[in-house]
Amino acid sequence: CLSKHLSSSLHPVGAQGGSVAKAILESKNFAVRAVTRDVTQPKALVLQDLGAKVVKGDLNDEASVEAALKDAYGTFVVTNFWEHFSKEKEVLRERGWPSVCPQGRLVADVAKHLGLQHMVFSGLENIKRLSGGKLEVPHFDGKGEVGEFFWSVSIPMTSVCVAAYYENFLLLWKPVKAADRDYYTLALPMGDIPKHGISVADVGAVASGIFNSPEEFLGKAAGLSAEALTIQQYADVLSKILGKDVCNAKITPEAYEKLGLPGAEDIANMCRFYCTKPDRDVKLTHRLNPKVKSFSQFISENQGAFKGV
Repeated sequence: CLSKHLSSSLHPVGAQGGSVAKAILESKNFAVRAVTRDVTQPKALVLQDLGAKVVKGDLNDEASVEAALKDAYGTFVVTNFWEHFSKEKEVLRERGWPSVCPQGRLVADVAKHLGLQHMVFSGLENIKRLSGGKLEVPHFDGKGEVGEFFWSVSIPMTSVCVAAYYENFLLLWKPVKAADRDYYTLALPMGDIPKHGISVADVGAVASGIFNSPEEFLGKAAGLSAEALTIQQYADVLSKILGKDVCNAKITPEAYEKLGLPGAEDIANMCRFYCTKPDRDVKLTHRLNPKVKSFSQFISENQGAFKGV
């Protein structure tokens, strides 16, 4: 291990954090301290076998966070809205700042106190602020506010906004069989505007590249994406690989909101925001991770998830 240590904090054995920890271990440029509430869970043991020092930690406890970040060079941070589906638990109003994530504030205080040199924060845009209050997407807005707070207190940071996960097509956005005919529909309210995407497994190598190049990325923000496809193009890929007739449902955001699905309004507003074409840098993503998968490669490797289709 090198003399510099990297602490991967907050859900390091989850989707993004686990990917980042594995990529940094593979690069061998940093030692990795992975922080989790349960050091016995299988994903934590996998990281331990790969060479990470797995420690127990809780971002709701200051002493725990300080112990996790002590002597670290930097840290990767991502808050998890989907753990509780509540922006209120991700955001807390206090100390004169409009809205601050309590965990985010805790990490910021400890990071400044310990003198961490580089934080990579996986955030998203504050859509409510950017839209003048016309759109609300809680799983974006909370992260947006946390990122804005980090910048305001001068954390040495790189902020990244990751495109929608390809993994969503295995569950939430899986094609649905039409009721009256032998074909499937893909319902995402994007019209003909391309939607960026990436596999969460490919985020790690990008974050590792950012840590390896602080002179280029410190103080910067970047959007990450493997590629941008229209919904019809996503459907075409699914049709070709699965051998099924998958069509773009061509649903509007207004119609999507009426489907009665959990989080339908949030998804509709997210797609309305995506239609404004927020910054996602495909070239940068491929430069930092030349092995990043296309949607076609991802679906080919995950055909088993579509056995019921």
